[in-house]
Parts: sequence; C-alpha cells; structure tokens
Amino acid sequence: MPPSDLQEAPLFGSDTDLSPPQLSPHAGHRARLRHRARHGGPGALPDYELLELLLFRSLPRGDVKPLAKALLARFGSLAGVFGAPLEDLVRMRGLGEQAALDLKLAHEAAVRISREPVARRAVITSWTQLSAYLRTAMAHEPREQFRVLFLDRRNQLIADEAMNEGTVDHAPVYPREVVRRALELSASALILAHNHPSGDPTPSQADIAMTREVIEAAKVLGLSVHDHVIVGRDGLTSFRAQGLI
Repeated sequence: MPPSDLQEAPLFGSDTDLSPPQLSPHAGHRARLRHRARHGGPGALPDYELLELLLFRSLPRGDVKPLAKALLARFGSLAGVFGAPLEDLVRMRGLGEQAALDLKLAHEAAVRISREPVARRAVITSWTQLSAYLRTAMAHEPREQFRVLFLDRRNQLIADEAMNEGTVDHAPVYPREVVRRALELSASALILAHNHPSGDPTPSQADIAMTREVIEAAKVLGLSVHDHVIVGRDGLTSFRAQGLI
C-alpha cells in the first residue's frame, strides 16, 4: 500500500471516544444531595431527602425522591417508615425486598443505639433514656406488643424481652410467665411496657387490671414492679406517674 494511502490511527480512538461518559439523568441530583449532606450536615436535610440518601445505597439507579415521599405518606413519618413491618415495606412499589431489608437494618441499629444508655445506667433514674428507647422500639409497631425490662438489685438492665405480640388492640399477658422468666434471669425488679398502635397511650381498664395481676404475682416472690409504660405515637404514659401503681 502506498504511503499516501496510510492514515495514522488515533492513539485513543476517534474524537467521539474522548467525550466524558454519559451520566444517568438522576446522577446530578444525587451528587448535589450528597454534597449538601457532606457540607451542611445530614441534620439540615428534610426527612424525605434523608430517606433518599439511604435509598441511594439500595437502589443505585433511578429517581428515588417519589418513593421516599410515598413511604413517608404511607407510614406517616420517618420513624413510621423504619418501624413498619418488612412485609408492608416490600409491598411498596419500587422498593423491593433488599431495600426494605436495608431500612429494617437501619431501624434495628437505631434501637440498639438507644438501648445503650439504658443498659449502662440505673433505669429507674434515667427516664429520658428509657422513654427514648421505648419510643424507638415500640411506638410504630402495627400490633400490640408486651415487653418486660428485667432489672438487677441496682436497677441495671439485665434483659429486655418481648413476651407476647397480639392484634392491633390486644396482646395476651400471662403473669406467671413474666414471673417465671424473672426468676430464670435472677431479676429483682421489672418494668412493664406495651404499645398502643392507635397512638393514644391512655391506659384502659384492662391494662390496669393486668398490671395489678402482674404486681400481685411478682410480690409473692419478692419481685418489685417499678412501672408500667404505655407507648403510643402521641406520647407515653407512666403508671407510676399517674398514681396507678
């Protein structure tokens, strides 16, 4: 072939090959949101943007802003989203099982973090930590759940266990089971707690009667019931503070 017919091949291909890679339509929004979180702090972000940032990890493509807003609308709040049952999250269009599981893992991390101050201090003198923990753990449970916090002689937390879970307005409580478990753990005192999925933490007559049954069963074996706390989205009610025990 004559030298005039030869053309030197560009080292990196044609001119079009030198253009930057094409970004997805939503990459710019994601980059801007990450920049705001990094330089302004996550605390400055509204709930839906904080949720967006979390969803970026699980859903690397597409616009997740509508999904974040739909989750907040469906479950009422950021706490409601994280506290929602896995099966309800999976039903949300566009979320998927993996992203739903990631939200539940974030919720479990929050519960464990809020439990740490309670476990390190005397529970009955740490109402702020106790109430924060119970609200994180129970306020947005869709079914009524009865928990017992088992304490030692110094009122340090030995264990926190969900004894029973029921329907939207009732969880069966068996005083003998509560006392038996306290003896197994060598506990000296108890704090009872359950949630009202309706949101209203006002105790019912059934709640009051059940509490008295547990107190009587515990008293026989020298166990103290320090309090019974009802948790709702609208607040908490302490039986002790209300003079009910």
